Amino acid sequence: DAFTILSGVYQGQTTGTPLCIVIENRDARSQDYDERLKLPRPSHADYTGTVRFDGAADPRGGGHFSGRLTAPLCAAGAICKQMLKRRSVEIFARIAELGGVSDITLDIANPNIEELQTLAAKDLPVLDDGKKEEMVELVERVRLQGDSLGGVVQCIVLGLPAGLGDPIFGGVESRLASLLYGIPAVKGVSFGDGFAACRRRGSENNDPLYISAEDQVRTATNHEGGINGGITNAMPLVFQVGIKPTPSIALPQRSVNLETMLSETITVAGRHDPAIVPRAVVAVEAAAAIAIMDLMLVAFGVQGWGGKSHGRA
Repeated sequence: DAFTILSGVYQGQTTGTPLCIVIENRDARSQDYDERLKLPRPSHADYTGTVRFDGAADPRGGGHFSGRLTAPLCAAGAICKQMLKRRSVEIFARIAELGGVSDITLDIANPNIEELQTLAAKDLPVLDDGKKEEMVELVERVRLQGDSLGGVVQCIVLGLPAGLGDPIFGGVESRLASLLYGIPAVKGVSFGDGFAACRRRGSENNDPLYISAEDQVRTATNHEGGINGGITNAMPLVFQVGIKPTPSIALPQRSVNLETMLSETITVAGRHDPAIVPRAVVAVEAAAAIAIMDLMLVAFGVQGWGGKSHGRA
């Protein structure tokens, strides 16, 4: 669906006044959701939404819990990405894993920016095109079985200065995770090497510091993902986002009729993706852009973005 900008833009540039963008969802089939209030779908928010809003939740398209709400997130994120690029901050995301098929490992201490720049043009953003074919074949096989797949999206942010963020609740991890968990289907967020770091010794996981050829403080490795104590250290900011399998599947499942309070079998009708991981990539980039934009404005001010920088990734 196309978007319409109602205000906040003049002659191709934002004006600084409130920006209003309308995205009409014309290709909708609301009748597919008629039964959802009384017969909730497993692992959807049908039941919890009904309880939370005392039966008044709108079930059409999933209502306020719909993945469609990532559309305005992506619109806002796209604007933030453009603003960040003016400060030489770039955000890249890729499918690191889909249904158990993993893309090649990325050197998160020294990522190849030319490789990362190729991702945006790909319909399935992975670094290894051979892995892409495996993923496509797997998704199609699972689709024909009436089932679905989950996966992992990895995001890399380059160009951040050291010193962004605050300790404890205002940390970079906290700010990012807060927005990332607002993306439907996100079940986990990890930074740097994530849980793999928890299985190492300190001597294996610590990132040694050194002075680079540009006379900047850097770390030889990047197990921490560019963050120490909730504050950026000028290394690439790296995090992973776990996406659950699409809960809308064509296979029969057990549910409960909330009117009769009896068990029933449900088969979900409608048009549903066998894997929403590819769609989640741009949403993850958008959420990251918004969170980082907020951090930059706090650090440098709304007007000018001035201030001392201790180096960029």
